[in-house]
Amino acid sequence: MTNTQTIEPAKARRRGTYAKTEATRQAILDAALEVFSGSGYRAGSLREIAVRVGMSEAGLLHHFRNKSALLEAVLEEKDDRARTIVPLDSEDGAAVLRALVELAEYNASIPGVVELFATLSGEATAPDHPAHAYFVRRYEFTRSTIERALTNLERDGRLRRGMTPRRAAITIIAMMDGLQVQWLLDRSALDMPEELRALFMSFADIDWTAGPETDDADDTTGEGTA
Repeated sequence: MTNTQTIEPAKARRRGTYAKTEATRQAILDAALEVFSGSGYRAGSLREIAVRVGMSEAGLLHHFRNKSALLEAVLEEKDDRARTIVPLDSEDGAAVLRALVELAEYNASIPGVVELFATLSGEATAPDHPAHAYFVRRYEFTRSTIERALTNLERDGRLRRGMTPRRAAITIIAMMDGLQVQWLLDRSALDMPEELRALFMSFADIDWTAGPETDDADDTTGEGTA
């Protein structure tokens, strides 16, 4: 009885400590997003982020070893959310295109994150920027993922003449990034999801009302094509 009584409170304390640590990390990430979005990565300081969270700079560095690590964590959190929307492991090109439109709609609800991404992607073209390697990896991964997903549309003759999965992937990324910049400059000038959907309709023949079940039902080959 004594051992059980000793172990259970210890487990509870560990769970409580973990929850508190995660809450603190999330607060730091939220503050970093605000600071980096407003000032840019280079001008945004760890001290300002720490002040917003109500801790010392040393306390912040207990959770993130340096400014570069904090930046990477902010960017990865954005990508984690995107992965919940876009089925990156899917080879169903139609489903991926529909999800990218949904992602554009979600991005319109988080202008601070979009602004940070747009600012950093430009700054990170410099090879010595802390996020340079991250963006190189990210664009390579995104291109290859979209290209793979669209191969079934090409196989079924549902990409327009002259369009290939590779060219479509490059075009889609350029369109999404360009739309975000224009939208940040003037949010009344365009509707990102609608413009993206119009682009996709110009080179791909897909059902915009379909879901995963419909895509599978329409597949007569048994290969999951849409």
